[in-house]
Amino acid sequence: MEQIIEVKNLKKTYKKRKSKEIITAVNDISFTVNKGEILGLLGPNGAGKTTTIKLICGLLIPDEGRIIVNGINNQDKRLKSLQHISAVLEGNRNLYWRLSVRENLEYFAGNRGQSRKEVAGKIDDLLEKFNLKEKENELVNRLSRGMQQKLAIAVAMLADSEVILLDEPTLGLDVETGYEVREMLQEIVHNYHRTIIISSHDMDVIQDLCDRTVIINHGEIVTNDKVENLLRLFEVRAYNVTLGGLLSEQQHQLLLQKFPQLEYIPDTVQSTLEVDLTKSEEIYDLFDVLKLKHTPVEAIDRKTINFEQIFMKIVKGEKQHEMV
Repeated sequence: MEQIIEVKNLKKTYKKRKSKEIITAVNDISFTVNKGEILGLLGPNGAGKTTTIKLICGLLIPDEGRIIVNGINNQDKRLKSLQHISAVLEGNRNLYWRLSVRENLEYFAGNRGQSRKEVAGKIDDLLEKFNLKEKENELVNRLSRGMQQKLAIAVAMLADSEVILLDEPTLGLDVETGYEVREMLQEIVHNYHRTIIISSHDMDVIQDLCDRTVIINHGEIVTNDKVENLLRLFEVRAYNVTLGGLLSEQQHQLLLQKFPQLEYIPDTVQSTLEVDLTKSEEIYDLFDVLKLKHTPVEAIDRKTINFEQIFMKIVKGEKQHEMV
């Protein structure tokens, strides 16, 4: 696939004001973004994700490495490279609250050198597409959060940039509006042929929308792979085992030694084990421990795993996986 963004050996450090200690926020990060894909950029708080986003947007300058946007190095030709990126920041910080919906669209189009007359038709189209027509003369500070978020995305669309970077696009939205925003983003990619990078803590959004995800932890990339591959990778080794009684203390300790992430829910009638098997043959180790006390096994079921569970496993260091 054709690349639209290349992040190569990116490094960024900070110096603490009081102690002057050097903190490495981003440490030799490299990844690419393909044209027409929706990429999830994830990481726990303090992982370096926000710094990476600011570097891509040109809000920070890297200490080392490079960012190429549509073939343009953003350090050599910063303004030219940033013409290819629009950002929708968390909290709708790219809107003017005392302007109306239409005035915001006209204002930001003007910032890009477009006259009101040139963009009038395009603004009308966006107002219709984003269900904002009835609110076009409403001040932004009187809109619901969902309406504000849709307007922020419409402003990004108006710039005609190939890449749209979204920081927490569904944060604080009700369920219905959240789904509406997801549908809008899919339409932007499929019908308007844009590329989207999403930073989000809403794992349902990542699972539903993203083709691929890059997960950052401790300033480094720990995973870069398709979402469907990660779901498949973890699903095949996650099991629920239903027992017809209790484990002995000896059995429980032996299982914990072999499977440190094991979860045991005891019950005198029917106990449950939740276990991840790194290799398929580990099932025999499980059975060997159960045979010690002839513990009956009533059922073995593959667990249904979601992306939030995968994310937690990855950032805890259980798996480092890179797309090939």
